[in-house]
Amino acid sequence: MTAGQAYLNQDPKEDQRPFFAYAVGVLMAIIYVPLLWHWAQGWIFKNISLEHEYFSYAFIGIPYAAYAAWQNRKLWDSIADQIHFIGFFLLSLGCVLYLSGVSDLVNLSLPIVVAGMVGCWKGLPGLRLHVAPLMFLLLATPNELPYLISPYTLGLQRFIANVAGFVLNQFDLNVTVQGIYLFVNERTVEVAPHCAGLKMLITSLYVALMLLHLRRKLRSPFHFGLLMSGAVLISVAMNILRNTLLTLFHGMYWDGLFHFLHEGVGGDIYSALMLGAIIWWMQGVDRIVPLLRERY
Repeated sequence: MTAGQAYLNQDPKEDQRPFFAYAVGVLMAIIYVPLLWHWAQGWIFKNISLEHEYFSYAFIGIPYAAYAAWQNRKLWDSIADQIHFIGFFLLSLGCVLYLSGVSDLVNLSLPIVVAGMVGCWKGLPGLRLHVAPLMFLLLATPNELPYLISPYTLGLQRFIANVAGFVLNQFDLNVTVQGIYLFVNERTVEVAPHCAGLKMLITSLYVALMLLHLRRKLRSPFHFGLLMSGAVLISVAMNILRNTLLTLFHGMYWDGLFHFLHEGVGGDIYSALMLGAIIWWMQGVDRIVPLLRERY
């Protein structure tokens, strides 16, 4: 067969697929790159709302969602092109949310539009294939969830304040605890929801999910239960340590150290150590699970 005959016998739909994919990619970039830049700028310079700052883990979450989708590319190509009505529904819903102009709705339009495109391209099989990437994208999208759950963290705030006060009193530092407030040397420290580690708790759980997916252990009940519960305990323990040190620095008038740990580089180091502890715990879980399976 000559090259000309091969060209004439080629399915015209196959010619259109690369162009269609590039066109969709360019359109998505035009629409959503400014939004992503707004998020990134807000997280870097901390000029975004406090609730949206909780989602700064999207710096690793969104690239990981893209990586997870890329890993499925061979299976994606093996699925026949098909259209499902749920794809049109999600795509229409995402467009409505984007055009609403309401900040949170515009944000949520991103994962919904992406899911709609998947449904319009590969139907339900495509959506099932990309459940995990879409989940990671959705969970990394800023919304008002931290604001909604912050009233329920009062018990955690009081617990951290009491433990921090107890520890400091063992070192003969006269600390008085009233609810979520610690009083030392006529200075006051408040264990607010943000200071109680709600942001790092959410980040820790997200990173734990990433580790489970990366290790293909997301469906293992032992791995899931041990890693997620361990992430919660690590987050709470390290936030007790952080608030204890903040109270000590503030009460002793060591303002430089206080700001270093509260909003400076020290806070970033503390966050990195916490995530490192979760990775270390994942290695421990890998050793514990076989023993549990043998016993149960």
